[in-house]
Amino acid sequence: MKILIIEDEQEMLENMQDSLEKEEFVVETASSFGKAFSKIGIYEYDCILLDISLPDGDGLQILKELKNKGISDSVIIVSAKDSLDDKITGLDLGADDYLPKPFHMAELHARINAVLRRKKFEGSKILEIGNVSIDMDKHVVSINKTEITLNRKEFDILMYLATNKDRLVNKSALAEHVWGDYIDQSDNFEFIYSQIKNLRKKLNEQNAEIEIKAVYGIGYKLMGL
Repeated sequence: MKILIIEDEQEMLENMQDSLEKEEFVVETASSFGKAFSKIGIYEYDCILLDISLPDGDGLQILKELKNKGISDSVIIVSAKDSLDDKITGLDLGADDYLPKPFHMAELHARINAVLRRKKFEGSKILEIGNVSIDMDKHVVSINKTEITLNRKEFDILMYLATNKDRLVNKSALAEHVWGDYIDQSDNFEFIYSQIKNLRKKLNEQNAEIEIKAVYGIGYKLMGL
């Protein structure tokens, strides 16, 4: 799962990033309105953590832009401004939750997981496709109730394809979503081919009732058998 943190307080941003990366989220950051605005126009995120008090712009304008573009990224406002007006305005503009500062990281994780369950898992923490079960909270994949071992990237790829089941996912979008900002350090897609190959092998060995189909030159599609 991929998170964008929009936060201008450097210590807070680093604490949130470290905490979320320990929970195996892919995390990108933006410390200004300008950087955040450019990122939401290009990339897709599972959840955006938005501080509405930014030094170079109003964070609520980012919500308006998401709404105007029809972008459905989940948004949790994380702000020291705890006024009722700000909360109502943010929720009316499409935010999924509002978490006032200060807060415990455990609560932040719980809020993120709750939002992702509502948006992607229809309220459940487990996604089931055929005989394959994916537990988002525990990062566990089971086939016929037998747990299989996936590395972090294999799990992230499977999650992304599963939440886009039967849709063609562009290989560039998949790579950027799973590797985040680090994708800029690579000049080819060999790393993703390798992960897909290993993931397919593990699924086939356990007779998974799903298939990852490659569309030559474009990307991948996860389908039920």
